[in-house]
Amino acid sequence: MQLGMIGIGRMGGNMVRRLVRGGHECVVYNRSKGPVDELVRTVRVGRPISPPSSRCSAAPRVIWLMVPAAVVDRVLADITRSSRKATP
Repeated sequence: MQLGMIGIGRMGGNMVRRLVRGGHECVVYNRSKGPVDELVRTVRVGRPISPPSSRCSAAPRVIWLMVPAAVVDRVLADITRSSRKATP
């Protein structure tokens, strides 16, 4: 299964590591680039995605949002805004 993981801090990053070890393909997105680069280098996750909304190609599409509850609305708004900019 292909999963899009949004928010790859300590918990999200460890979940991606476990999912990849279990044979799943993960594409990752994080607002800051450092955690994405670290996972790409050490775990060899699928490509980093930006914006994430249209980049998870396998069906069924699964997006896992791993951010603090206080910022969910802001993160979703950022994703929606960046997706509109990327769409021709």
